[in-house]
Amino acid sequence: MPKTTAHSPRSRPRPRSRTRPRALFAGALAGAVALVGLAGALPASAAQPGAPSFSSVSAPSSDSGPSGSAPSSSGRPGSVTGSVTASVAVPTDFRDCPALPAGVDPAAWRCEVHAAAPRLSMGGLAVTLAPITMTHAEGPLPDGTPGQVWGAMHSAATPVPGGLTGTARAGLTPLTGLSLQPEYGGRSDFYTGRFSLRFRLVSPLLPRSCVIGADAPVDFALKRPSPSEWLSTDPPVIRFSAYDDTFAAPAAAHCGPLTRILGRRLGLPAPSGNLMSYDAIYTFRTYDTLPVR
Repeated sequence: MPKTTAHSPRSRPRPRSRTRPRALFAGALAGAVALVGLAGALPASAAQPGAPSFSSVSAPSSDSGPSGSAPSSSGRPGSVTGSVTASVAVPTDFRDCPALPAGVDPAAWRCEVHAAAPRLSMGGLAVTLAPITMTHAEGPLPDGTPGQVWGAMHSAATPVPGGLTGTARAGLTPLTGLSLQPEYGGRSDFYTGRFSLRFRLVSPLLPRSCVIGADAPVDFALKRPSPSEWLSTDPPVIRFSAYDDTFAAPAAAHCGPLTRILGRRLGLPAPSGNLMSYDAIYTFRTYDTLPVR
């Protein structure tokens, strides 16, 4: 603070007000809205997310997963307790089972479908993603080596608390609303838990191209704190937990005039201090038992 000096009543300067970061964001946001001319001229479809694609990893075939310290509900390393899949139902839809590689034995390959509600903390974001379902196939290739084929993912966008400004109230300020849509990043290994995601940022004020990991996806390497738990054998229903606290979160890119402001709002990029907690339940059927398509 500068030293106070004496002034006449007329020349006494006004005290400086401390502008909070959120107020700065709100002011910059208003300027950006005026710049791009979006206010009052948005198409009805502007806030709708695109079709879902993919975002995660299913349990390995073996019940002996990597060991490690699992995150607790507080997001810090601890022990997993309680029902980890209370928010997801046992998947039953096998319509997304992919076509098998040529020359493999259908009875030795299985189509796995799993559902999860991942908890994601990266940068200034902390959300429980909307439930997702994913489908893939795995089994031995003709030469005996393990193979896997990606199927599909279905999910919904998850609202981000506070919206674009960090202070927006859910449902009351749709123009500044913000949602997070996970999408497949192009790389996956269901045996090891390695996979990549992109996160599309959905808002009436953001272009469709606005994505976290747009140029290079977020790479995850899930660790499993304990073996899978069989809940049923007929039909097979298995529960598992996994997490990654080592991934780097890139900045949002291609977001138009709000790109830099959005980075400050979300605390991105964040090279460390991030966490994905992945609690899931899955089932499977061998290909010789699937309906003929």
